Amino acid sequence: MLHTLIIGAGPFGLTLSAHLKKQEVSHVVVGKPMEFWEKNMPEGMFLRSGCDWHLDVAGEHTMEAFLQERGLTVAEVEPIALDFYLEYVRWFMQQTALPIHQAYVTDLQKKEDYFLVKLDDGSVLEAQHVVVAVGFYYFPFTPTEVTQLLPQGYFSHTCHAVDLAAFSEKRVLIIGGRQSAFEWTALLREKGTTQVHVSYRHETPQFSEAHWGWVMDVVNTIGNHPTWFRELSPEGKEEYRYRLWAEGRLKLEPWLDARIHQENVALYPQTQLVSAEVTPQNSLKIRLSSGEEIEVDHVITATGYKVETSQLPFLHPDLLASLHCTNGFPCLDAHFQSNIPGLYFTSLMAGQDFGPFFGFTIAVRTSAKLIGQSLLEKSN
Repeated sequence: MLHTLIIGAGPFGLTLSAHLKKQEVSHVVVGKPMEFWEKNMPEGMFLRSGCDWHLDVAGEHTMEAFLQERGLTVAEVEPIALDFYLEYVRWFMQQTALPIHQAYVTDLQKKEDYFLVKLDDGSVLEAQHVVVAVGFYYFPFTPTEVTQLLPQGYFSHTCHAVDLAAFSEKRVLIIGGRQSAFEWTALLREKGTTQVHVSYRHETPQFSEAHWGWVMDVVNTIGNHPTWFRELSPEGKEEYRYRLWAEGRLKLEPWLDARIHQENVALYPQTQLVSAEVTPQNSLKIRLSSGEEIEVDHVITATGYKVETSQLPFLHPDLLASLHCTNGFPCLDAHFQSNIPGLYFTSLMAGQDFGPFFGFTIAVRTSAKLIGQSLLEKSN
């Protein structure tokens, strides 16, 4: 029987795996490494993270170590391209030789004192502890007031609209006005999209570099004081949520500025979708709340992600029924463990108890450190 099974081979799962290996805690990661990043993010994308957002709790296999091996400097690679980040993660996995089983979990059940895990390759595993580190994959969110107005087949979420060359010589409306909306806008234009329209309910964010140093301080504080966020008053929690929101949502990275302000990009601040009608030419006639009417071939919703634990398809109904959740999030203790002994959740799913910082890779090392402490105790 396995001591620990990690479900998910993205940054949170891989960081935890490397940390557990260092601690000599036996475990296996189930998943396809960085698959969401490779398949659900577009070619040419830049990340908002810095080189200090590396994956090694021990501080050995850092991004700077990777750069040094290749004779590069931080200044040469920031802003970090998606392809560069994926290269770093592949190098990290080579250096750490992680135990990864490339399959998908189809069913997770809790037995008396262990978990029974079925995989899509026919394997059946037994584990004393399970860490769910699935990231964003199951939680793309488009508001119902948008989906109710758009006909099926004419819209897709950003995480499914990643082959941007498919929109060459087409007209696209993007709904949403934060970083991803403008990132997709720039990339679509550069892939030959004829016209990109962008509708959002607020003023246009400023093109100004985001500063994340204070967030690193917060996640490091949580690493030493795990209950720090949950001990804040409701007003205190909201203050940090707003501060993070303002840093990440009220600013657009400067590298987008010139790429957005082009003749074939039209911005519609303080607007929202009012109606969408299929024309005889199979395009969409769109009307916005400002009264403007535009014609497009497809709509992309850049409306983010929203955790809803019940959307995890591999959770057995009996396990899900016994799992305590609030606002769609699993309720977690100071080491990311749910009310079901031995079952942990991290990444975006830890956001309610540990703060919204855990939706970002800046928090991978703190997550691994705290979960690792708990699992190490249970391995002795």
